[in-house]
Amino acid sequence: MNRAEQATIDREQQLRKTIASLPRAELVSRRDVTDDLMVIHLRPQVEFSFKPGQYCTLGLDSIERAYSIASAPHEPDLEIFVELVPPPDGALTPLMWELKVGDCMSIRPRAKGVFTMDQKYQNHLMVSTVTGIAPFVSTIRSYLHKGGEGHRFYVLQGASYQNEFTYQDEMQDLVAQNPDTIAYVPTVSRPAEDPNRGWQGEKGRANAVVEQYLDTFRLSPDDTMVYACGHPGMIEDVKERLSPKGFAIKEERYWKQ
Repeated sequence: MNRAEQATIDREQQLRKTIASLPRAELVSRRDVTDDLMVIHLRPQVEFSFKPGQYCTLGLDSIERAYSIASAPHEPDLEIFVELVPPPDGALTPLMWELKVGDCMSIRPRAKGVFTMDQKYQNHLMVSTVTGIAPFVSTIRSYLHKGGEGHRFYVLQGASYQNEFTYQDEMQDLVAQNPDTIAYVPTVSRPAEDPNRGWQGEKGRANAVVEQYLDTFRLSPDDTMVYACGHPGMIEDVKERLSPKGFAIKEERYWKQ
């Protein structure tokens, strides 16, 4: 064994010890949405505070990854929307798929991230792919819980198939209850494929229709913050389309898990 290989083993052993010493979060519920999407609720065994839009760092064995939090700070448990990334690209999510209620993961004691609502903008255009909607759900739940006023949220979520819109029912209910505050547009990128049979909503990738909805919602860079969360390709395209128009953009990239 050469020095580089030994160093890799030593780092992994040290990380395993570090993770083993971290606080735990118990899996208290799990909802499998599709074969590769699930929503889990975790109950940290230590006090854990966060701002809407931030992420937590979870771990199993010697592997840790960051996950945006879908729950709002006032809710009792952490809600995480997870997509399975199979090996060899995925490392942690295959282990998470084996978890059962009562099992535990490690959790870093502090939330992180600056993907939070910028209060000085009146309008907030939130563009996501599949699990990228999580921080937006947290932000909107918290805003409504606190009785916020004076802001509008426009949520544009892209997915390949209609069964990936895990929060569609919740978002549509919130739109019905708060029509002057929230708009929600799910769009499928593969409308001709069988899983999307009967789909009557928007068609195309979220980044491909984002400019259309700027016009539909009459959004101006003067009073609109754009948030892009999810696949790096979507984020780059949104930035290329909207930055030249003068829009301020925040981003949160998801990749291998």
